[in-house]
Amino acid sequence: MSWFESLILGLVQGLTEFLPVSSSAHLRLTAAFSGWEDPGAAFTAITQIGTEAAVLIYFRKDIGRIIAAWSRSLFNKEMRQDHDAQMGWLVIVGSIPIGVLGLTLKDQIEGPFRDLRITATMLIVVGIVIGVADRLAARDESGGRHRVAKQRKELKDLGVRDGLIFGLCQSAALIPGVSRSGATISGGLFMGYQRESAARYSFLLAIPAVLASGLFELKDAMENDHVSWGPTIFATVIAFASGYAVIAWFMKFISTRSFMPFVWYRIVLGVVVIVLVSMGVLSPHAGESGG
Repeated sequence: MSWFESLILGLVQGLTEFLPVSSSAHLRLTAAFSGWEDPGAAFTAITQIGTEAAVLIYFRKDIGRIIAAWSRSLFNKEMRQDHDAQMGWLVIVGSIPIGVLGLTLKDQIEGPFRDLRITATMLIVVGIVIGVADRLAARDESGGRHRVAKQRKELKDLGVRDGLIFGLCQSAALIPGVSRSGATISGGLFMGYQRESAARYSFLLAIPAVLASGLFELKDAMENDHVSWGPTIFATVIAFASGYAVIAWFMKFISTRSFMPFVWYRIVLGVVVIVLVSMGVLSPHAGESGG
């Protein structure tokens, strides 16, 4: 991997990680359209450490409160009723599905799931799902025909059941094209949560999963020496800087705007990829090492 490739891929990772468009799909497609080798699951996981560092800094006050309250709740029963302490447990509970499925499906994630036909299909299907969830939320907020706005749930209403459902939605992002934020936020909207609440929990929930995945791949890469370390570290730094800017923008965006621009973008991109693959212009395995 060249330094120029790492610059572009780092930007792509940072700009798309927190938007509901799938960063893994964009890394895969960037390599395919450019004629580069697929950066691979290891590169994706390691550069995601950079974007998660952006999450840690942006939500540092929330995270600090949650960790402090959760730690105290281990020894103080009264603290277990504290909202921040409960959030700590709910982030752990919500991380279980992706942890189990990530280990179980590791070979598929690094192999068959990276087929461009699967990526394109997921872009379209999940795009439609996000669109339906967005319209449902908009109807509740406006009151629809009844002209009475429906009160949507906040994070204080989050329980174990909803936390697990959020976690299952997040685990779908193991397939390129799904989008971690897109799946979890739309899942939250279907369960009746406010856009900002769903997004906030989505970002917090991603921290353990992404850091664990990145560290696991980092350990594997160090043992097998199959990663271009200089360009990968450079891409991780670029992903951190661009990712932080995107978080700040996105949290403001979702409070007043619809997800429909992302929905149409996903559908159009997915259709274009399917057409190009069907016409033989693009191989479904374009950019993969050795293919």
